[in-house]
Amino acid sequence: MGHPTLFIHSLVTSGGSTVADMALSSVLVLNGPNLNLLGQREPDVYGSETLNDHMDALRQRAQSLGLSVSDFQSNSESDLVSAVQSARGVHDAIILNAGAFTHYSWALHDAVRSFSGPVIEVHLSNPTAREEFRHVSVLSTVVKGSISGFGGNSYVLALEALQLIAR
Repeated sequence: MGHPTLFIHSLVTSGGSTVADMALSSVLVLNGPNLNLLGQREPDVYGSETLNDHMDALRQRAQSLGLSVSDFQSNSESDLVSAVQSARGVHDAIILNAGAFTHYSWALHDAVRSFSGPVIEVHLSNPTAREEFRHVSVLSTVVKGSISGFGGNSYVLALEALQLIAR
């Protein structure tokens, strides 16, 4: 199984300011298809913890950092696109585990591109260590960074990354 990866690249917003110039208080966590099955689906790949377990751990860490976290899971591409669009002006940042949509959802790519705050792409497993079709992320060019291969800790690491870049 390949090594976990942590990749963060710089991003300048359309107004010319860097993400580090922005305040961070509210984070939206979006989870895509089949993530509602965590704990049941392929535990050898994704572990035995449920999505609720991961979100509880994330909320605990967010509370210790003084951050508010909301989360949403959908198996529907259109629901996730709408959630990104609705986050504008409400949330400062997004943590996105798009699941399979990572590899082909240009609609989600365009929605993320229109969000002015930082977006961190998260994967529980390391996609580059898996099937070839998982090696491509159509989101990678519009997110601040990607964190993969750390299991449920990937969410907490994404929150930590957002905290660091918001300083």
